[in-house]
Amino acid sequence: MTRASLDKQPHEVAAMFDDVAAKYDLTNDVLSLGQARLWRKAVARAVDARPGQKVLDLAAGTGTSSMPFAAAGAYVVPCDFSVGMLREGRKRQPWMPFAAGDATRLPFADGVFDTVTISFGLRNVRETDAALREMLRVTRPGGRVVICEFSTPAWAPFRTVYSEYLMRALPPVARAVSSNPDAYVYLAESIRDWPDQPALAARLQAAGWRDVAWRNLTGGIVALHRGTKPAG
Repeated sequence: MTRASLDKQPHEVAAMFDDVAAKYDLTNDVLSLGQARLWRKAVARAVDARPGQKVLDLAAGTGTSSMPFAAAGAYVVPCDFSVGMLREGRKRQPWMPFAAGDATRLPFADGVFDTVTISFGLRNVRETDAALREMLRVTRPGGRVVICEFSTPAWAPFRTVYSEYLMRALPPVARAVSSNPDAYVYLAESIRDWPDQPALAARLQAAGWRDVAWRNLTGGIVALHRGTKPAG
């Protein structure tokens, strides 16, 4: 079984997700106590996909996160760098145009997409700032980015409880439901290591995004960041 290290070597992260692809969506639902579905709905509302729009869904895994955009009539490209995830996605949604791609070197032309979104994947990219710049590059002027990622709970007492859950409760639960429980130990560590809401907003701005804002979901366990590509 594969477990990536916190220096996030791309081949380690990709191999880790290859290992967990078959049960990934089920495991996420269990470990998030059912909140994962609510978070996906919040992302769908923030993206607000419309017929005729082009949406790039990065770290799309098996394509579960892409379904609401397609249902809204948008042309959605699910993109991931895990071959195992893509293979599983193509089994489930063979009609979707799955694409293999590294978030820091996207295989798309400049200004192609109306919206670029990534849910629970930016944290696993080794070069976060390079990924944010690439998302900007492939977005049309006036287009938007929507990032859903684990973050820092706003209420200090809850923050302590949450940290204890991540490191103590999550691994044994993962052992019960995941094909690679060690992968979820890495995921817990990567969540604790991830910047808080203002820090990620600052990185979005530094990458060139404007009108950057965020809102907390589930008390800040997850944050939804948004930004717009300058029109000029």
